[in-house]
Amino acid sequence: MHHPFPQGPFRFLLAFLAFVSVLAVEYGRPALLTRFDEGFKDLLLQIMVDPTPETRVTVVDIDDDSIEQFGSWPWPRERIADLAEVLLTDYQARAVGLDIIFPEPRDPEGDLRLAILAEHAPLALAQVFDFTPRYPNLNLGALSPPFAQNIPDGVRAFGYVGNYPALSEKARCVGNIGYQPDADGVLRHIPLLVSYNRQTYPQFAAALLECAATPPVRLILPTGNSNDAAIPWRIPFSNALEAYTVLSAADVLRHEAPLELTRDRFVVVGSSSLGQGDRVGIPLAPLVSGVMVHAQNLSALLDLAEGKTRTPWDGRWLLIVWALVTLAFGVFWIARLPAWHSLLLLLLLSLAWLALASWGFLQQAKWSILAPMIGYFLLLVTAVPYEWRSVQRRSRQTLEALSHYVAKPVLDELQRQQETYSLTPALKAVTVLIADMEGYTRLTSALTLEDAARLTKDFLGCLTRPALDNGGTLDKYSGDGIVVFWGAPLECPDQADRAVDAALEILEEVQRLNDTQTQQGLPAVRVRIGIESGMALVGDLGTPFRSTYTAVGDCINFASRLESAARNLPFSLLIGATTNAWLQRHITRPAVEIRLRDTSTVIQTFTVQYPADRNDSRGTQKPR
Repeated sequence: MHHPFPQGPFRFLLAFLAFVSVLAVEYGRPALLTRFDEGFKDLLLQIMVDPTPETRVTVVDIDDDSIEQFGSWPWPRERIADLAEVLLTDYQARAVGLDIIFPEPRDPEGDLRLAILAEHAPLALAQVFDFTPRYPNLNLGALSPPFAQNIPDGVRAFGYVGNYPALSEKARCVGNIGYQPDADGVLRHIPLLVSYNRQTYPQFAAALLECAATPPVRLILPTGNSNDAAIPWRIPFSNALEAYTVLSAADVLRHEAPLELTRDRFVVVGSSSLGQGDRVGIPLAPLVSGVMVHAQNLSALLDLAEGKTRTPWDGRWLLIVWALVTLAFGVFWIARLPAWHSLLLLLLLSLAWLALASWGFLQQAKWSILAPMIGYFLLLVTAVPYEWRSVQRRSRQTLEALSHYVAKPVLDELQRQQETYSLTPALKAVTVLIADMEGYTRLTSALTLEDAARLTKDFLGCLTRPALDNGGTLDKYSGDGIVVFWGAPLECPDQADRAVDAALEILEEVQRLNDTQTQQGLPAVRVRIGIESGMALVGDLGTPFRSTYTAVGDCINFASRLESAARNLPFSLLIGATTNAWLQRHITRPAVEIRLRDTSTVIQTFTVQYPADRNDSRGTQKPR
């Protein structure tokens, strides 16, 4: 079969383009595709979120009830100091973090108490960095001293809002609470380190861990790679929001909160009051108070410190290997599978990747879940239609080739079954009919050229019509004769009976031709027919110069011998032993024994009971 271009290189090109598209999505992260990718990851987090109560972190909420009972915001610094002191002493908190900024001094006593607590107690304060370039830059309050020396640069900031100078200078632990939501407004990442004015500052949760003087302070870079310090860290959001203990600040100030809910825990103080406006969208909910983000981040750092989760890892090498192998595998099998099977294959590959990618994402892999899916989609819209069209083209070419040899009903049946038939030679069980005109040269030599041509055409028509009407495949014309077989390209369980049906109809058509010949004063003709069955090589046989759909095998030779043997017999149809054994509807009787040329082998031949009992030969079961 000929194609407009070589299929192998084209399939390789499709696989290469699909692989390049995977790399482009993984490393380029187009905005629209990234949004879909992040949406899928958010859904995965919502499905896999852990509802188990978080017993290491407690949130103290300055809620609307607290403001109603203790006065409108902002509270006096004395009350903030009271809240922090009560949590650290009476409620035995391990460390307290205030998700609140104090940019200017208010009341001397309260400010002094906060400064003393920040200097000597495990109390972490907040400052916020601005990551948006502005003119002029946002600079309010004072920054605390940098977190530590000799640490890598973090995410660059352009401005800040810090605490009033006296508090910033004395505070032992101060962390950044600033962040930048993603393009869709959802907060998924937070900088663990921030660089401003050549100084590096920690994130709020890390500062709170530092205040507790615990080993997790060393895990400020969860990846362990200093090059990642300037890349915002994806918060795992592994705990359900309801997993956190949330206490009202009013209950704490009144000493009505249970002690066991704060003892030896990290306590984060923030506000969910609508008046505060500290709300943000996260993967788990469209709108939550900002303090819940810091609680989630704190839990994630504690999980890392305790070995409950692994450090974030790139994972791209695994994605690249997977995409390369599966895309090559897909292209290889799509070329060999039916279209629906190819769709199923791509679906299975997609589901397998989704399972692997989801597992990797939950294990902190940084890869894009969508990237290989784009490669599979390209195969779906290119390779599958291409292979389907190739199959249809080959099927069409096969049917066009077969249309020269088989009747239209056979072609219709091939199309109805919607199967692809190859012209490649194959061994099949067939029944062969060979028929020709006896004494053709002698008869036509006495006729004019026009009469000889008309007789030849009419005679071949008498042979061809019954053969095709009975589902036979026309092998070839041999001057004044014909070779037809049954059993290919369609299987034919009653092929022997169909061949005999065709032979009997040929005899009837030749008889009608002879009646016409006699009326016109022309000589009558006699047809000889040989039928035999067996295994034969059937297909498109020949050379690059010329080929034909034909059958080759001993049964063809035996049929030819039978046709020749009928020359000296009183009947025109001889049937071989194999065909006779395969007959189901026709009654036969022994004819003659024939000795094969140059051998001592003798074969028995048969013929139907014709013409005396012609009408009884159809629909009658052959005697066993």
